[in-house]
Amino acid sequence: MVRSFDATPVDLDWLDDLCAQALWSPTAGNSAGVRMYTVGPAQVAKYFAVATDHQWRSTSRRAAGLQRAGGVVLVTSRPQDYVARYAEPDKATSGLDDPSAWPIPFWHTDAAMATMALLLLIEESGWQATLWGGFRHCAAVLDWAGVEDEDLFGTLLVGRGDGHDFASTSLAREVPTRPMRVRRIEL
Repeated sequence: MVRSFDATPVDLDWLDDLCAQALWSPTAGNSAGVRMYTVGPAQVAKYFAVATDHQWRSTSRRAAGLQRAGGVVLVTSRPQDYVARYAEPDKATSGLDDPSAWPIPFWHTDAAMATMALLLLIEESGWQATLWGGFRHCAAVLDWAGVEDEDLFGTLLVGRGDGHDFASTSLAREVPTRPMRVRRIEL
C-alpha cells in the first residue's frame, strides 16, 4: 500500500477498464452485487472533504500524501442482491433469504475479492494504491457520490507513490510469520 502520492492524475478510461476487469471475480450465486465508482483527479479534494473532517486533515501526518492521489475508486456492495438471489428457487433451501441468516455476509467477501483483484491489476499496471477503509463518513460519501441502497465497503486511492510514505506503527508489532500461519491437516 502506498500512502503518499505524487499527484499524477489517473486516466479514468483506464481506471474504468481495470474496475470492469476486477469485477470478473466471483460473487456468491452469481449475485453480481458489487459496484465500483471511479472518481477523477479533479474530484479527489472534494472526496476528501466529505470522507474526512478538518481535524484529521490538519493533524494526520499522512493527510497531505493521501490527498495527492490521482484518482479514487469507491467499492460498494448491495446486500439486497444477495438476499434476492438466495430467495430464488435453486437457492431457497439455503435459508439465506434474510440478511441476518448469513453467518458470513458474502457481499463483504465478494467486495473484498473484487478489491483485491483491482489492487493487483493496479500494481500490475505499474501504478500504486491504498485501501482506505470505510470507518467514518460512509453515509456522507455515498450521498456525495449519489449512490443509494448500497453499502460502502471501502475506497481505493490510486496514483503514483512519491516515496515519502510514513511507515505504519503496525509494522513494529510482533506477529507470527507467514509460514507459522499455515497449517496442514493430515487425517
